Amino acid sequence: MTDKSQTVNLDDPKLYINRELSRLQFDKRVLEEALDETHPLLERVKFLSIFASNLDEFFMIRMSGLRRQMAAKVLETPPDGMKPAEQLLAIREQLLPVLETHSKCWHKDVRPKLKEAGIEVLRYDGLKRKQCKLLRQYFEREIFPTLTPLAFDPGHPFPHISNLSINLAVVIDDPQHGERFARLKVPRVFPRLLRIPSEEKADSYESLGLVEEASSNFVWLEEVIAANLDLLFPGLNVVAAYPFRVTRDADPDIEEDEASDLLLAIEESVRLRHFGSAIRLEIETGTPDRIRDILVSNLELAPYQVYTKDAPIGMADLVELTKIKRPDLKDPPFLPAIPPSLTTGESIFSAIKQRDIMLYHPYDSFAPVVDFLRQAARDPDVLAIKQTLYRVGPNSPVVAALMRARENGKQVAVLVELKARFDEESNIGWARALERAGVHIAYGLVGLKTHAKLLMVVRREGDGITRYIHMSTGNYNDVTARTYTDIGLFTCDPAIGADVSDLFNALTGYSLKQEYHKLLVAPGLMRRQLLERIERESERHRQHGDGYLAFKMNHLVDKACIQALYRASQAGVRIDLQVRGTCCLRPGLPGVSENITVTSVVGRFLEHPRIYYFRNGGDEVILLGSADLMPRNLDRRVEQLFPIEDPQLKEAIRDQILSVHLRDNMQARRMLPDGSYERLQPQEGEPELNSQMWMIEHRGLWNEDD
Repeated sequence: MTDKSQTVNLDDPKLYINRELSRLQFDKRVLEEALDETHPLLERVKFLSIFASNLDEFFMIRMSGLRRQMAAKVLETPPDGMKPAEQLLAIREQLLPVLETHSKCWHKDVRPKLKEAGIEVLRYDGLKRKQCKLLRQYFEREIFPTLTPLAFDPGHPFPHISNLSINLAVVIDDPQHGERFARLKVPRVFPRLLRIPSEEKADSYESLGLVEEASSNFVWLEEVIAANLDLLFPGLNVVAAYPFRVTRDADPDIEEDEASDLLLAIEESVRLRHFGSAIRLEIETGTPDRIRDILVSNLELAPYQVYTKDAPIGMADLVELTKIKRPDLKDPPFLPAIPPSLTTGESIFSAIKQRDIMLYHPYDSFAPVVDFLRQAARDPDVLAIKQTLYRVGPNSPVVAALMRARENGKQVAVLVELKARFDEESNIGWARALERAGVHIAYGLVGLKTHAKLLMVVRREGDGITRYIHMSTGNYNDVTARTYTDIGLFTCDPAIGADVSDLFNALTGYSLKQEYHKLLVAPGLMRRQLLERIERESERHRQHGDGYLAFKMNHLVDKACIQALYRASQAGVRIDLQVRGTCCLRPGLPGVSENITVTSVVGRFLEHPRIYYFRNGGDEVILLGSADLMPRNLDRRVEQLFPIEDPQLKEAIRDQILSVHLRDNMQARRMLPDGSYERLQPQEGEPELNSQMWMIEHRGLWNEDD
């Protein structure tokens, strides 16, 4: 039999999907959820908003990176071989029809259905006289004092346009000087969608601010401002006002090794985010060429960086509509489960001492994690608490518990990752608050992001010191724990406790340690250890024919890992991959990946766990953790993967989590060799299976006793 691995060059660029184009495929899957009429109406609005928000981030980070490569003439050739200019061209080509679909979904489908449901987003020119009068009063008293028109002429330089702000390009007819141009920023201190009463209730300015929740008429803020510009430019004729929006490079370089104070350096980088190079200009259909040319010239943009669309621009702000109290237009709520072992009245430490406990959020409650910290804070036998924080969220009960622990005399050390993108300001605030409370604060290792999710409680017990550990695939964030799917584990396994202690010491002190008892840690040996396990499965299959791998993750980009999976497929190993987002591996290629399937589940919750399953001849290995198979995770972040060793939990992850998601035929899409996706449907005689709905209906099953 011919060894396929000897006949195929695994460095061939044709074997790889471009990372940026794969990311766009994910955004298309998000948009498909907005198009899906089986979702409640306000959930469809949510997906429209998520699509727009994702695209903003894509331009700020990924597109800006490609532009920087071109400007520096330092071209990083990805495994697929596409040059930056080729990628930029392909991205625009693929993106334009998707943007058209997004716009049509709002204007032709969702917005009319909202109106039928009693929620109307009105154009200003469609308002009644009394409503316009009311809004003018509101404009005069509330909005007008916050506005600052900035002229653009030989005496006034072109003003800076801050990142993602909504602006009006105002054209004025000056009797003395002719046509003038001014920029007006729409202030962010007001809702983008102003709630207004019906004409019957539009009696006074005060009624605008006291509209009852049942009232669901809205108007775009920029249209209210545009309709009242005569008050801002008295004595002049306002010809027109054209909305526009600029996206800037939001990924400034931070010279950590040269910064004397990392916190101050990160603060400065956040400030500079508003001043990065312009990457994209969005204008509305109908904007005259001369206005577009003024903007393009002064923002130093190329024509391909201009995107024209029907109003409104900046549709991420549609998320404001999801706050309307209309439960009939939203997904039905459910009560998250709590493991029975944590409801007996015993301390959580006693429960963990008996056996490992798994939480699968949001189907399981996040409350036990907070309770774990709160009990530790007040337990007189607890000596110390150590934790990593990546994305914390507002009003965090986790941070409050850490502060209380310090007040109660515990030794508390927290590693706060300041470089968590778009959460830097929040994390800086929490770091300072914790430091004021007397908590030992560390910011991690120079040049690396600490992405590992670790929590350790050191407790004095009759037989000595016990380390209680919580590890997770997701953040210690009680808000996202309701919308992200993640798996956490409580354990007091001594070997894992020793590993976590060593890892914390490496993060807060100095260490060259790479070998751990049970954890796989990056950077360092994680990639090699994963590759060894994949190769072990290949060797097992060559000898016994029963090799099987099943990985569930957010992204698959790392070339070495992809090549290892290709080699395993060539050896005959069956491989099921569920990759929610970016996937650079091509499945189904003859002689390379015909034994590999790739699916992606996009639905009500953001699929976020990383699960790596190796059949290993029946001696199954399951690793969970924070790391995707990407160079950034394996080389530039501190990550951990931890083993599931409890037989019952191992079986639950295999049969009730991993297997169910891999069999999803309602929310899953199958990746095709060309990088596109097709939605799966039940085959004849096959029951429908929506994995997320199955988890809601069977929540807590994985923690039931045999």
